[in-house]
Amino acid sequence: MPAPPCASCHASRAALRRPRSGQALCGACFCAAFEAEVLHTVLAGRLLPPGAVVAVGASGGKDSTVLAHVLRALTPRLGISLQLVAVDEGIGGYRDAALAAVRRQAARWELPLTVVAYEDLFGGWTMDAVARSTAGSGRSRSCCTFCGVLRRRALEEGARRVGATHIVTGHNADDMAETVLMNFLRGDAGRLARGGGLGSPGEGGALPRCRPLQFASQKEVVLYAHFRRLDYFSEECVYAPEAFRGHARDLLKRLEAARPSAVLDLVHSAERLALAPAARPPRPGACSRCGALASRALCQACALLDGLNRGRPRLAIGKGRRGLDEEATPGTPGDPARPPASKAVPTF
Repeated sequence: MPAPPCASCHASRAALRRPRSGQALCGACFCAAFEAEVLHTVLAGRLLPPGAVVAVGASGGKDSTVLAHVLRALTPRLGISLQLVAVDEGIGGYRDAALAAVRRQAARWELPLTVVAYEDLFGGWTMDAVARSTAGSGRSRSCCTFCGVLRRRALEEGARRVGATHIVTGHNADDMAETVLMNFLRGDAGRLARGGGLGSPGEGGALPRCRPLQFASQKEVVLYAHFRRLDYFSEECVYAPEAFRGHARDLLKRLEAARPSAVLDLVHSAERLALAPAARPPRPGACSRCGALASRALCQACALLDGLNRGRPRLAIGKGRRGLDEEATPGTPGDPARPPASKAVPTF
């Protein structure tokens, strides 16, 4: 049976049906509609004002690749300038290939690229070193939690180095729904309260962040990359199979199969969530060590690094956060430091 005509241009044959609407479109019309929807998200949310210098968190994967490509196409209409900022987490056999994809993208699109590395920023720590340190501690299954906290700090530092006024990341609707679901399952009211909206306004001196793809499904991100013939890195991180997020992703897929709107329903639920006054998290202050935004004496990054340097890795989010207000000194008797003392002080 031949494909129906495109519902938009009526000239070409449809190449797909949009997963949620069922609208039959050709590849060109789908890509145009996708870009128009991202433009609407940015303009309606007032995410990127004219003149903004925007740091795009570039991982080499499909989401950040699509985000950079779309924003580059929309740059004349938005009046912004783009800088690619990539983070080298220090994951052997994985990150080098992903960074190679980012470098190809930067060269092809003629966009400036800056790479910041965990090893340089965090006193010698790489994710491989973190994984070795947490092995046997009960935290080895939480590498993604450690990495997420450090990656956020690294991206902030990279954005500041290039003079950015805003940071954008490629989180899509599926990513956001998974995060909301994880926070519900963990009973993390504080993160649920902060998880709505299209980003953060940049309180406490942090740069404003936003997620222009927040309402775009993962399926449509993949379709856009396919029709635009984008070059991206598609291998899964070697530490991802152990992450709690994988369980939330599997559950979400089953929910979406029964109710196709489940993903966006969760995203919009987080936007509308209202907590009782007693459950609202306190206003954040400044980290006593590095000055970054923090809800306790130490920010999450410094708390994690403190535990790693003392040879006692701890998580710094949700209900697993204990004893993080203590200003522990690396090298305290009885607390073997890993790696050596030369790596004990993070530099931001």
